Amino acid sequence: MKKLFFILTIISSLVLSSCSKGEGEGGTGVIEGKVMTVLHDNDNYNLSTDTIVAAKTDVFILYGDDAIYGDDMETGSDGRYRFKYLKPGSYTLFAYSILPSGQKVAVAETVKLTKGETITAPTIYTHEGKAYGTSMVRGQIWANYIHNGDDRGSGWAYEHRVYIRRVGEPYHFDDVRVGIDGYYYFQQLTPGTYEVFTYTENSSEVPSLVSKTITVSEAGKIYDLDMFTVTINV
Repeated sequence: MKKLFFILTIISSLVLSSCSKGEGEGGTGVIEGKVMTVLHDNDNYNLSTDTIVAAKTDVFILYGDDAIYGDDMETGSDGRYRFKYLKPGSYTLFAYSILPSGQKVAVAETVKLTKGETITAPTIYTHEGKAYGTSMVRGQIWANYIHNGDDRGSGWAYEHRVYIRRVGEPYHFDDVRVGIDGYYYFQQLTPGTYEVFTYTENSSEVPSLVSKTITVSEAGKIYDLDMFTVTINV
């Protein structure tokens, strides 16, 4: 009789354990929210963005500390989603941003749900576009103009060429010309340390390299270099 009671106790505790599982379906709670997409322009000088509703976008939900998502759904035309019949607990909602390389990056929000509660999760902002995950380096070049050793004035180095390479690499991967306002721009740079360089001349028109280094540590940021001053023979 004692043996039977012991077996029944084990079975009862297993049943209770399975019934007392934490987060997941089987409750009356609701989590709703919205997904917006931030579009990054491919070619601009101010890293401007445009935010739109993320319609027909997959949203995933993690139950508690689970490593695999428990459910997913597609947002409506207004970018909204709604997960129903949830038990109390912690839930993580996420959608994916897409890097220019095609790599997916999860963007997540975590919320706490009580019994029978309907809560609105913080808006999830995903990112897309060729300039997403990149930054910009810009600067100006001032020129002193000479001809046969004589001073011919000074001004912005319009049309002067500027180069960029990663520190430690022998060759540049991009080059641009200086604008009428003296500015040059290198766009779509991923994090790393870069050398920006150009050339100055002496009175005999012999060129020499002048350079500055800068570390790009964040995405979506504009980095300014100190101004170059060069001599140009005309």
